[in-house]
Amino acid sequence: MPKYRHDLPHRHGGTFLTDGGQVTELIFHEGVDLPHFAAFTLLDSEAGRERLKKYYESYLDIARRHDVGFVLSGPTWRANPDWAQKLGYDAAALDAINKDSISFLADLRATWEASCDSSQMPCVINGVIGPRGDGYKAGIMDADEAEAYHNEQIASFVDSEADMVSAFTLTNIDEAIGIVRAAERQKIPCAISFTVETNGRLPRGETLQQAIETVDHETNGVAEYFMINCAHPSHFEQALDSRAGWTKRIYGIRANASTRSHAELDESETLDDGDPQDLGLRYRRLRTAFPAMRIIGGCCGTDHRHIAAIAAACLPVDVED
Repeated sequence: MPKYRHDLPHRHGGTFLTDGGQVTELIFHEGVDLPHFAAFTLLDSEAGRERLKKYYESYLDIARRHDVGFVLSGPTWRANPDWAQKLGYDAAALDAINKDSISFLADLRATWEASCDSSQMPCVINGVIGPRGDGYKAGIMDADEAEAYHNEQIASFVDSEADMVSAFTLTNIDEAIGIVRAAERQKIPCAISFTVETNGRLPRGETLQQAIETVDHETNGVAEYFMINCAHPSHFEQALDSRAGWTKRIYGIRANASTRSHAELDESETLDDGDPQDLGLRYRRLRTAFPAMRIIGGCCGTDHRHIAAIAAACLPVDVED
């Protein structure tokens, strides 16, 4: 049974780490071949599962050293029907792999709980949803289409130990609305994470304020919270206003390591891993200005070095370690 689905611990404050840029780390640092950037395919082999296990454990260890909770997000960003079809997964296989991703995370959580005080450092299992299309381009679905499309993956997570679902790298407000509605109908907590261009706006030009306020208005504010991911802090810092009510709905940041634009990153054949120390200081400034930001992790180009630097900048260290 889900442990926290009916009372998510990060509703009550505290700090939660999460992982970094899973796909870029596996491809560029581990040399793993991930067609269409689909990490969920690693669950189909013992060798792949071992790679994922080591990947997550490096981040869980950082959280343990700082005595904070963890949001354990699955490798299922590409595990929706359109992308799965490109990879040879039919509907039954897709349902099975989404459920298996959560069972895999549950085993990791059991190990975590055996090694720490889980009442003080809770580990939340998060079913990850990605956009139907390219995470760097504006989506084309309306809210009804998005609700119907993403309903399948959400249903797989509902029928598992997932505590919540999160949709990452969204560029389309209507797609976000549909995902929230589908999750609300299936009674599972849902978070929405938008990505922005270097001007702090969504690809079609909407502001983060417009995106968050529109989703809340159209869904009666039922989303658990919002996040920003797949953009460097320098791209969105200027778009945030600590005095505005809508920014209090932003609970987390998963930033890119690089200051490059999405177009530049798309064309690059090498990894730009930026400056981990600078990224940590930027996170500290954001958390000082926006105390509601309690979930901190990374996106493209980040790895355990970046998360360790972010944690060092933002969190105390357990002196006993």
